[in-house]
Amino acid sequence: MPKETVKDLKQFLKPFPKEVQSTALWLREFVWDLYPGCNELIYDNYNAVAWGWSLSDKLGDTFCSIAVGRTSYNVHFGFYYGAKIADPGKRLLGQGNQYRYILVPDRAKFPKTYIKKLLKEAYGNALKKLKTGEQAVKGITVVKSVSPKKRSK
Repeated sequence: MPKETVKDLKQFLKPFPKEVQSTALWLREFVWDLYPGCNELIYDNYNAVAWGWSLSDKLGDTFCSIAVGRTSYNVHFGFYYGAKIADPGKRLLGQGNQYRYILVPDRAKFPKTYIKKLLKEAYGNALKKLKTGEQAVKGITVVKSVSPKKRSK
């Protein structure tokens, strides 16, 4: 099962403090429980470890993501096309044309009910955008890239 396919991700998260790992993995379970038929795409990059849920195996079909910065250890819960979803509580951060996120310092401060509403809209938008027949894979975890060089704190 994809939710249990966590070996690589745990390895990528090893350099981070235990609390950060715990929060990030808890957020991962939160999304997997809501969207078990989606695909998890993992990127172990120079500046961050990031993973998101996609309706295909393409980054452009991602509707939400989790990222842990290598220098700040901030955990972001984000929306790939967050600028296109309603944010009535004005909780999402970001000024760009696309990505929006919240910082998650720990589980207790994560607004689950609010985020579930935003996730529903983001997922719906992703479904509308998806071309018929494009979702060739379902419910898998894919490591998309591993940067050989990592930024250190």
